[in-house]
Amino acid sequence: MKYIEEFHDPRLARRLLDDIHSTVTRRWALMEVCGGQTHSIIRHGIDQLLPDEVELIHGPGCPVCVTPLEAIDKAMRIAARPEVIFCSFGDMLRVPGTDRDLFQVKSEGGDVRVVYSPLDAVRIARDNPHREVVFFGIGFETTAPANAMTVHQASRLGIRNFSLLVSHVRVPPAIEAIMRAPGCRVQAFLAAGHVCSVMGTHEYPPLAERFRVPIVITGFEPLDILEGIRRAVRQLEHGRHVVENAYPRVVRPQGNPVARAMLDDVFETTDRVWRGIGVIPGSGWRLSERYRAYDAEARFAVESVRAEEPALCRSGDILQGLLKPTDCEAFGTACTPRNPLGATMVSGEGTCAAYFRYRRLNASAPQQETSFLV
Repeated sequence: MKYIEEFHDPRLARRLLDDIHSTVTRRWALMEVCGGQTHSIIRHGIDQLLPDEVELIHGPGCPVCVTPLEAIDKAMRIAARPEVIFCSFGDMLRVPGTDRDLFQVKSEGGDVRVVYSPLDAVRIARDNPHREVVFFGIGFETTAPANAMTVHQASRLGIRNFSLLVSHVRVPPAIEAIMRAPGCRVQAFLAAGHVCSVMGTHEYPPLAERFRVPIVITGFEPLDILEGIRRAVRQLEHGRHVVENAYPRVVRPQGNPVARAMLDDVFETTDRVWRGIGVIPGSGWRLSERYRAYDAEARFAVESVRAEEPALCRSGDILQGLLKPTDCEAFGTACTPRNPLGATMVSGEGTCAAYFRYRRLNASAPQQETSFLV
């Protein structure tokens, strides 16, 4: 606990906040591109402690939330097949598809199993040679190496009844898409430290230079986030736009070479649909030609599934940072964690879930004090 508490020190937090307050002279809009950071910001009331001139925009940083509706519907179609054992992490089971979720598929007789490691799915395939075992591989660069390892291991062990339903996405192309979007207000980014711990920092300087936007690689504890904001505001105030690593205890410039080698072997980049955003060129991975036989989408012929978002759900606008959850008329009424309309209310990293959990329920009413400084 010692090392966690060090990054929750109220005295150090107050010093960082005082520095931000004394530095800022005009309005700035910063985007965090990580659902874990969003939850930390809302849980600890960081956004309430910042000067009015500093706005935090919550970006598409939740891996469950950006998984497209089409991928959820494909997963349910595969999971309903009698010969299939469908494996997934637990947070995907309640994400609504067009008309149901994976929990409903399970209740209707589908063999849907929650696993705690993607390698568990390989073990299940080995133990059930007469069944088809599918693992739902979603997420950013952080989860992709472990999912790539499942395919590598299945191939090495000669396990042919295993396949991967791939819906992996990459952060740097999303930052570019955000900056190119009409009406973009983002002036600086807090980049996700865990992504950079895998991939390194080399993809970010070209973005900072091209769009003249500061990018600060940031951790997830309150002091990490405040230090990231402090550095970003200082850059903005001084007209600078470089990449800074404010998470050096974890992130190295080269990232994790072993994990990157695994990704290069198993995956290749592709265009990918992001839920609520649309297609972002080069923003995803698919299985490389060498491992294409393990592609569940092709194996079960579900490439052409069409899906339709609920008309009342505004999660797409929330994922793009165009709305706060409290701007959505369904938030906290028609849409709750028990009865979610969209993935942003389901996932443990979703922005709507963070606002609901930490009682940010009404934009016009006085907010409950959540600050860790009190």
